[in-house]
Amino acid sequence: MALTVKKAAAEIFPRLGLKVHNRGVFAGEWLGSGPAIEKHSPIDGSLLGEVTTATPGEYDRAAAAAQRAFLAWREVPAPKRGEVVRRLGLALRAHQKDLGRLVTLETGKILAEGEGEVQEMIDICDLATGQSRQLFGRTIATERPGHRMMEQWHPLGVVGIISAFNFPVAVWAWNSALAAVCGDATLWKPSEKTPLTAVACVKLAERVCRECGVDPAIFSLVCGDGAAVGELLAADHRVPLVSATGSTRMGRRVGEVVAKRFGRTLLELGGNNALIVTHSADLKLAVRAILFGAVGTAGQRCTSTRRVLVHESVTLKLTKGLLDGYRQVSIGNPLDAGTLMGPLIDVAAVENFTNAIDAARKHGGRILTGGKRLTGPAYASGLYVSPCIIEAENYWSIVQHETFAPILYLMTYRTLDEALALQNSVPQGLSSSIFTTDLREAEAFLAARGSDCGLANVNLGTSGAEIGGAFGGEKETGGGRESGSDAWKAYMRRQTSVVNFSKDLPLAQGITFGS
Repeated sequence: MALTVKKAAAEIFPRLGLKVHNRGVFAGEWLGSGPAIEKHSPIDGSLLGEVTTATPGEYDRAAAAAQRAFLAWREVPAPKRGEVVRRLGLALRAHQKDLGRLVTLETGKILAEGEGEVQEMIDICDLATGQSRQLFGRTIATERPGHRMMEQWHPLGVVGIISAFNFPVAVWAWNSALAAVCGDATLWKPSEKTPLTAVACVKLAERVCRECGVDPAIFSLVCGDGAAVGELLAADHRVPLVSATGSTRMGRRVGEVVAKRFGRTLLELGGNNALIVTHSADLKLAVRAILFGAVGTAGQRCTSTRRVLVHESVTLKLTKGLLDGYRQVSIGNPLDAGTLMGPLIDVAAVENFTNAIDAARKHGGRILTGGKRLTGPAYASGLYVSPCIIEAENYWSIVQHETFAPILYLMTYRTLDEALALQNSVPQGLSSSIFTTDLREAEAFLAARGSDCGLANVNLGTSGAEIGGAFGGEKETGGGRESGSDAWKAYMRRQTSVVNFSKDLPLAQGITFGS
């Protein structure tokens, strides 16, 4: 039998340093006297706890504390910074089940996804620890004799992190672990829909920093909404980089405000991800990938599968497989190990779900399954829905728009060129997939004329990116890259240096000046 929300919270809150009433500002000390956010679990609607938000003055104290911490932290050798991040990873390992369960309580994700998200945090700490010894510059050939030219990387400053509710802890870790080994401090504004996970994470980071003898304000926190806190963060000249994850609308606003002060942004925004199923595809694999991609996290991932483009010759077989799979999806309490899909995050998300289905119907869409709000004692919060498949056309306005819900649009195609054109003909460009056993089709999909997305997968779904590769997308997805590869460079400032060890002063390009 599944744990109740109340019992689960009572078990894990003390171990994570949480109470019913929590302060939501960390500036080396815990503050927070602004309006309180009351967090109700989407599982059953019960009150988990409340978190006080930052007043303008408390925001300023947190930003100032992060700046002071940065000035000292940048002097610490990078491998020593990596040791602090390694210790943070150990703390996350010790609290993985509790923190994963808190993610479930606060977001409605199933337990496996909650714990999996904490595993992402652990993995990025491991990656960042290794990266701390590999912040490589380069030596560059110079045309001037007796000179050496080189490129090196220095800490940037305070990194602002704006995260979304659907990955309430992983996105912070992706940014903060790399920023920390790069010598930066961080100032985190979490989603107001998931403040408790943010407080728990920063409490863990505070403890690790104090044990290591470093200023814990390198991991500062400011809870609050976009108008009260997000605007202050975006406009703050003390924050040279703002990494923002969320909607395109939010990212556009952040980008405009930060650009006006010549700051940098790292934007991870909306996705409208397509999965192409070719005539030669392994349909069993494709169905499994689509099912997880469309139903996992109740369709509330930026990498969720939104559109399936299936070759007309296998449409009937694939559709039957999907309908069979959807009938087996158990919907209910995500604390129950047998549940595959929990609730949506809030009432607004449910309204977006129903409004999108109504819009598709008006376009002429045919509902193949699902699309209902679920009622009854097991769905007491009112936030549970049945995942929906709709036969649709790619050009419909509702299909061009990302709806953060378990809605899958099914479309057919005749040629691969047609499928690629359909896939790329949306404003977003995050994740994409193709299922094929034809090498030529796979290579065409990955070629310059193929997928225009930041993530392109062959014979696996649109969700489930690993931390070793740079994560992000193009067009209205924002162009940012987080996590692996050379994403660490976004958190540093590049400097080209030339050393003259000769007794002459030659100028570049052979220019002579004077005698």
